[in-house]
Amino acid sequence: MYKKGILQKLNPPQIIILSFLAAIFAGTILLQLPWATKEGISLINAFFTATSATCVTGLIVVDTGSYFTRFGQLVILSLVQIGGLGIMTFSSLFAVLFGRKITIKGRMIMQSALNHNEGKGILYLLKNIVFLTLIFEGAGAAILFFHWRKILSGSLGETAYRAVFHAISGFCNAGFSLFKTSLTAFRGDVLTNLVMITLIVLGGIGFFVLIDLSKLRFTPGKKEAVRNKVSLQTKIALISTLVLIGLAFTVFFFLEGENTLKGLPLGRKMLASFFQAVTPRTAGFNTLPVAEMRPASHFFTLILMFIGASPGGTGGGIKTCTFIIFLAIWWSMLKNKSYVSIFHRTIPRLIIRRAMVIFVLAISWIFLATLLLLIAEGKIAHQPGFLIKGIYETTSAFGTVGLSTGITKELSAWGRVIIIITMFVGRVGPLTLALAMTRPEERRLFKYPEEKVMIG
Repeated sequence: MYKKGILQKLNPPQIIILSFLAAIFAGTILLQLPWATKEGISLINAFFTATSATCVTGLIVVDTGSYFTRFGQLVILSLVQIGGLGIMTFSSLFAVLFGRKITIKGRMIMQSALNHNEGKGILYLLKNIVFLTLIFEGAGAAILFFHWRKILSGSLGETAYRAVFHAISGFCNAGFSLFKTSLTAFRGDVLTNLVMITLIVLGGIGFFVLIDLSKLRFTPGKKEAVRNKVSLQTKIALISTLVLIGLAFTVFFFLEGENTLKGLPLGRKMLASFFQAVTPRTAGFNTLPVAEMRPASHFFTLILMFIGASPGGTGGGIKTCTFIIFLAIWWSMLKNKSYVSIFHRTIPRLIIRRAMVIFVLAISWIFLATLLLLIAEGKIAHQPGFLIKGIYETTSAFGTVGLSTGITKELSAWGRVIIIITMFVGRVGPLTLALAMTRPEERRLFKYPEEKVMIG
């Protein structure tokens, strides 16, 4: 009798998890090679760096630009690119390039990896993802190259390498930088800020939204027709992104006006506030000293990191659509409605259930990870402000953001393991992990009698 192979027995979430683990382990081995670093690297630090790169987080325990050789940096950049677009996207791409057909199983895995609910159009989606990635990363690298060769020292080759590295890291929302202080040296550089902001937003808003927008054809006098062609996901992603950026800009501008922004001209204050409003949404770059920001700014950043980017993009977090659906559920309960609707569209119960599960699992994991971190770091956990720093670190890891108050390099081996696991959970998603560990849905022909329980 024909026996199924191991991969045939696994469901799509399980295969996605294994693919990320395989990339992380391969990256760890490559980073431990003698020619990957200038002074050698411990297993835990190589594992941490490989996980951070594959999960497009950007948290670091050693400086990327000075500690790793060019080979090591290219390994990190490759992991960032693969992790940002998804391992299954790359494997499917190579299958197509070598003339192999994507099986039904492969299509199911791609749908799960990209959170794509449509049963058709996987190949079309795959081609568009690759095309858009090459266009945006290429354009961003070209602009940065021509600009940086005028303001930075170094050969043309070095400048080109820096431009490509930061363009890929920006579009993949990874936060890895070759500069020791991230992008703080470019705080007043308008072009660099705008290019990186654009790459971060485009990468984080989701490929489905970009593809959806590319189909629009604006016709004078037919605004309503155009509006109806835009999917609900595109509307939610665009509006929530604009609102969150606008709100964050206002908050950071006023909270940090007399702190980290003090002494800067008005234009630079606005530019730095704008960049800081975008980067917590899973990008991880910074032009302001994060450790010196006010506690209120740290707390507000926690909220932005938790929400994250939009579905189907390169960012992390619970995603903007999940957050908006959660707010819609809350609003429907206040209005005593039996359904949840957004923009005159009813949200299916399955989506509502998943949104609730993702929200609860995310909160639970961050609380658990913070508790474990406080236990693991008993020697320094008593220091003033460590609690907020610990929550900041775990939220940043879960949201695959990469911003830190500076405690990453101080963590013990066990503390780093906790952050490693949190980065992994945040990248593959708590729902994917839950689905990988659960059995298929149980179908019953009966249900138990109902009984009310007092709550609240």
